[in-house]
Amino acid sequence: MQPLLDIKNLKTVFSTAKGVIKAVDGVSLSLNAGETLGIVGESGCGKTMLALSVMRLIPGSGQIAEGQVFFDGQDLLSLSEEAMREKRGRDIAMIFQEPMTSLNPVLRVGEQIAEAIRLHQHVSAKEALTLSEKLLGEVGIAEPARRVKDYPHQLSGGMRQRVMIAMAMSCHPQLLLADEPTTALDVTIQAQILNLISDLKEKNHMAVILITHDLGIVAEAAQKVAVMYAGKVVETANVEKIFARPLHPYTLGLIESRPSACSYGETSGEAYLKTIPGTVPSLYDLPSGCRFSARCNRVEDVCRASEPELMEIEEGHFAACFIAMKEKARHCEQSEAI
Repeated sequence: MQPLLDIKNLKTVFSTAKGVIKAVDGVSLSLNAGETLGIVGESGCGKTMLALSVMRLIPGSGQIAEGQVFFDGQDLLSLSEEAMREKRGRDIAMIFQEPMTSLNPVLRVGEQIAEAIRLHQHVSAKEALTLSEKLLGEVGIAEPARRVKDYPHQLSGGMRQRVMIAMAMSCHPQLLLADEPTTALDVTIQAQILNLISDLKEKNHMAVILITHDLGIVAEAAQKVAVMYAGKVVETANVEKIFARPLHPYTLGLIESRPSACSYGETSGEAYLKTIPGTVPSLYDLPSGCRFSARCNRVEDVCRASEPELMEIEEGHFAACFIAMKEKARHCEQSEAI
């Protein structure tokens, strides 16, 4: 089956006075219709820039230097800007991280949703506004007839996020990119937003890329996971495999640093939170070899000398780690000996 989205060796770079930043460096991923892919990693690892590259909305001096992004068999990077504008909103939509900065503060929310509808559908202004009201109701906003007349500042954070979802869903896209859709929302509202995205996904048989730093959200909402570090994908598999047996030390560190996974002191009985030592390397000055080598507690000489490629270590489970490859080779030797 041909994947709905197939990203091949995507490289997005920024030219700066200090040099070239490789924000997305050789990423390859695929996603089928109806699936949810969770992309996780620390801030600055390239998650958002990967989504913006798919949408061809790279800011400033950024540009896609290499790669292909196939959507429904068509390379998005080969399209004209006009053709890409047709794709955005209609076939591919994105929920941005900060709804307050993404919504126009001087336009009523109903007008903003109606504008998105009229851009891709041949309907009158009145029909578009009626559809806006209907969409607000579908995303769980009470009194939608009144709320379409509100300005963004009159809505709570959760309601603004629902407006963004209504706007994104206005043309029933095949692919939704959700960039930290629950940031700065309280836990109850977070759950409501995630449930809403899940319900809309099932209703429209839509594929979803869920960008987050919260592994709990990924465990609950995604079927596949890609772990990014310093612009690269370092591990990818289905959710069950990632959480049952993480192969990359960075993935293991992320899982162990969750509050729910914290350990207890043997004598005090108090919980303490595990952390990953060190900091993410500067994209201006990346280390030689594996980019995680300076923070890894299992590092070997080969890790500092060469950069590992993303390899299939187990069936359907890929990791860019020499240690994982070494363990696979040892396991194969033991199996042959038996």
